Amino acid sequence: MSQPAQKDRPWLIRTYAGHSTAAASNALYRSNLAKGQTGLSVAFDLPTQTGYDSDHILARGEVGKVGVPVAHLGDMRTLFSDIPLEQMNTSMTINATAPWLLSLYIAVAEEQGADVSKLQGTVQNDLIKEYLSRGTYICPPKPSLKMIADVAEYCYTTVPKWNPMNVCSYHLQEAGATPEQELAFALATATAVLDELKPRIDPADFPAVVGRISFFVNAGIRFVTEMCKMRAFVDLWDEICETRYGVSDPKFRRFRYGVQVNSLGLTEQQPENNVYRILIEMLAVTLSKKARARAVQLPAWNEALGLPRPWDQQWSMRMQQIMAFETDLLEYDDLFDGNPAVDAKVEDLKAGARHELENLDAMGGAIAAIDYMKAQLVQSNAERLNRIEKGETVVVGVNKYQAGEASPLMTGDGGIMVVDPAVEQEQIDRLNAWRADRDAAAVASALADLRAAAEAGENVMPASIVCARAGVTTGEWAAQMRAVHGEYRGPTGVSSGRSNMTEGLDDLRDAVDAVSDRLGRRLKFLVGKPGLDGHSNGAEQIAVRARDCGMEIAYEGIRLTPEEIVAAAREDEAHVVGLSILSGSHIPLVEDLMQRMQAEGLSHVPVIVGGIIPDDDADRLRAMGVARVYTPKDFELNTIMMDIVTLADPQAVAAE
Repeated sequence: MSQPAQKDRPWLIRTYAGHSTAAASNALYRSNLAKGQTGLSVAFDLPTQTGYDSDHILARGEVGKVGVPVAHLGDMRTLFSDIPLEQMNTSMTINATAPWLLSLYIAVAEEQGADVSKLQGTVQNDLIKEYLSRGTYICPPKPSLKMIADVAEYCYTTVPKWNPMNVCSYHLQEAGATPEQELAFALATATAVLDELKPRIDPADFPAVVGRISFFVNAGIRFVTEMCKMRAFVDLWDEICETRYGVSDPKFRRFRYGVQVNSLGLTEQQPENNVYRILIEMLAVTLSKKARARAVQLPAWNEALGLPRPWDQQWSMRMQQIMAFETDLLEYDDLFDGNPAVDAKVEDLKAGARHELENLDAMGGAIAAIDYMKAQLVQSNAERLNRIEKGETVVVGVNKYQAGEASPLMTGDGGIMVVDPAVEQEQIDRLNAWRADRDAAAVASALADLRAAAEAGENVMPASIVCARAGVTTGEWAAQMRAVHGEYRGPTGVSSGRSNMTEGLDDLRDAVDAVSDRLGRRLKFLVGKPGLDGHSNGAEQIAVRARDCGMEIAYEGIRLTPEEIVAAAREDEAHVVGLSILSGSHIPLVEDLMQRMQAEGLSHVPVIVGGIIPDDDADRLRAMGVARVYTPKDFELNTIMMDIVTLADPQAVAAE
């Protein structure tokens, strides 16, 4: 191990941020840049991610909650006010509406007088992981793949320094992926896109296009394994670029990635411990020079509780700065080259990933294998949760060492930032004013041209940029894509039959059988996800465990209105209704649903709710009539199952 001739440059230092309004997010960005942040990472709210305007029925309660609402050019203009885009490196976590948000970004850059060819940054633009884990898709896989390639083709000719796709394995790990699955599913996604893109590109230029594909990964707490996973990514990507695509120049085969470390492992219990988890996880993507991240963004210690405050984000940013500027890490060559333990682990991971890649190729590639991959992730996540429940995987403060002092970091504001409910109506008012002030004829013409381009199979980027300049809204742009390509409902991964999770379920199965006998039919449990929250992992695991206990399950996946869930409860004659909401929109959505349950004569059907729910909100939900409220600290699924059995039991109800 030797010191390099020149000290390495630090990675881009980012925080993933955006909330409430474009103006509030702009102030946060400028503040973070002043504190030493070197790149922007934009979080968009769920309506923006799923192609709805802020006044759409499905957007109710979701506006500004998990990111910033951007409905039109005016919002994007405000978002980057006083931030020179030609000098900025901006990552936008956007997928289904990636062509649209990039079009708005380009339009704002043009207004600023920027040279568009000099813009640097990334759109995530990975729809396959949306079908598998995150849920913000709009259109079916094939037209979505075509739009991903549209963005890449356009950037290749017009915005050559822009990364047109960030293959995102981050959410795969959040959904329970093993390291081998994360490697294989992400690499299969990249090859699906490149295979789609290759016929569009001059063969002489294709290596450079391959070189613009970047990745966005996750780093978990098993940091040695995670570091080896990153070294495996480097080797496998180099191998794929050379053997599958004939890329001979090493600079175009370089594995370039950004990272956000694991949010799945952040705990509501003893949340101060998350600081150590985040630091340890960052080591996995910084220690090995060969596999070092190009950009790092860290969650805040309190993200398992809710939206971080500016100080919380600053604390996470300081962690990066201390690592980059106070330590001597960047002064040395790779610390792990030639380490036999590391080499052996990397080879094991590569072998497992290659086997899975061969399996996916035999199915026809990532697009054809979506149902299979989704089922594999649900199964892997079930096994992960089972190990935690059984204590085989230790989570400090959760299933071991639970006793301790209360966190002094929890202050009078609950330790999180809460979005003002008035923000939603203010955003809708601005949206209506925007619609009223624009040139309606120009909007209609731009939308007609966009639809014509989509129907003809042309690249939608040029028409999208014209739409952006004309004042088209996010919902209007997405409506054209829905009209041409249709809308998609992804697989749930919750198949019929039981999984191999059998240990400790005999008593529960007996209880379900006994209650079903008293009910006169099989206990029916309806799982619903109202609103736009696509984080379905919890709902899937509840549905799988309930099914394994012998309940009859109704689960139709994500993105349902309260009206649709109540209608399903009536038609299915559900004995218990369970709602999963992790976006912070639980109060308005549950209030709407409870009122509809009452109006439909279903007030006798117990409703339970799970999500990231502060204590005060939990009290409000119970006051609405919610029977049980569960948060991430309720990790023992069998306890939840027994609660469901008790709530459905006519004897228990009679005893009350």
